[in-house]
Amino acid sequence: MTPRPAPTARRLRLAIELRKLRERAGLTATEAAQLLGTSSGQLSNVESARFGVSPDRVRAMANIYSCTNQPYIDALADMAAEKARGWWWDSYREVLPSGLLTLAELEHHATAIRTAFTAHIPGMLQTAEHAREIFSHAIPAPTPPEVEHRVSHRIKRQDVVFRENPNPYSTVIHEAALHMRVGGPRVAREQLQHLIDMSEREHVTLRVLPFDVGAFPGSGQSINYLCGPVPQLDTVQLDQFHGPVLLDAEAHLEKYRHLLDIVEALALGPEKSRDLIRSIAQSL
Repeated sequence: MTPRPAPTARRLRLAIELRKLRERAGLTATEAAQLLGTSSGQLSNVESARFGVSPDRVRAMANIYSCTNQPYIDALADMAAEKARGWWWDSYREVLPSGLLTLAELEHHATAIRTAFTAHIPGMLQTAEHAREIFSHAIPAPTPPEVEHRVSHRIKRQDVVFRENPNPYSTVIHEAALHMRVGGPRVAREQLQHLIDMSEREHVTLRVLPFDVGAFPGSGQSINYLCGPVPQLDTVQLDQFHGPVLLDAEAHLEKYRHLLDIVEALALGPEKSRDLIRSIAQSL
């Protein structure tokens, strides 16, 4: 028997949201299954993403669960309608960790992306040479083919900011990351120039958090905030040494929205940020 493919990140999120809807309605799985005309076992399979669900079924479930938030229901139905997997699955499922595939999927579907980085240049804005140098120093040491797979995946992810009619991308980069001479002076200068070039794109907002700000919330963390079609479907992705961590609880989303608001307010404006990047590049 052929194993069932692992559910996509979007399919998993849909299952979680359907369970949340049922729990907010105060229904047990058995009670909900009776109202839906199915078994509790089948409902459990839907809520754990083992089984798919149709858009019409999603709307029926929302109705039984007394959900009246139409944009939210529409977004869930759209997620249920998705069948095809993206380029990240077709090209990289056998050579990269699943966390990297999930990140590419979330970025691809995000309506906007907000990020904040202290010690790194955002992957979405890295040059290939900068990325190659970063991956070459991973632990355990990767083979040359593994490095190239990761570099090509990172560059492919950047389609999000280069595609036609791209969604907004906003990032705050700490000045410390700009001074790190990853790959030596030439690679570092090219990376800084790439940041300047990208910051001039209409849909990209780049702010630098200067050293003189001192302490600030979330220092030491790299944060990706991926906006969904409605706020309830936003996702926070945090980089950890063992791989990406995803957060979608309402309290977490509110915390990181507030944190990013504060960091963006502390950072330099886009023009002053470009001036600082130019100054650092000239000093290399």
